[in-house]
Amino acid sequence: MALNLCISPKFKWVPSLDSASYSLRPSLGSCFGNINIASVSLSTTRSLSLRRSGSVSVRSSLETAGPTVTVGQVTEVNKDTFWPIVKAAGDKTVVLDMYTQWCGPCKVMAPKFQELSEKYLDVVFLKLDCNQDNRPLAKELGIKAVPTFKILKDNKVVKEVTGAKYDDLVDAIDKVRSS
Repeated sequence: MALNLCISPKFKWVPSLDSASYSLRPSLGSCFGNINIASVSLSTTRSLSLRRSGSVSVRSSLETAGPTVTVGQVTEVNKDTFWPIVKAAGDKTVVLDMYTQWCGPCKVMAPKFQELSEKYLDVVFLKLDCNQDNRPLAKELGIKAVPTFKILKDNKVVKEVTGAKYDDLVDAIDKVRSS
């Protein structure tokens, strides 16, 4: 099995062993590329041991794992996890669905938003319930109506679509991806 290890002073997207999902992890140093792993073990102390062929070992603490985003799925965020995920996305396009539980048009857009996340695998899709707990973030992002879709690039909002306007959302995503 091969594992790609990237180590830097910032948070990075790190692929899981099955390459189907990515985790946000803080690290130190530089990228090593692929390392052939002979065995992987998880101890009860929540540390991951990777043993290379030969006598070299690599250890990583699971306690430092940040929020996880799965490619092809919509990830629920809150006021604490939103900005770390956006910052870790780097130059990737991030689309945020700002909704409420009671909003009819939000419920209509939810399955369509999920389909978009399965179509655009190079885009990070997030959703934020604009409830009382997340009100500070909703206010910071300037929400006035739900659903509102914020499209971010390089940690900045670059496009916004207000309302259940699927075609407008697709056009906005395509424009930001191509810029």
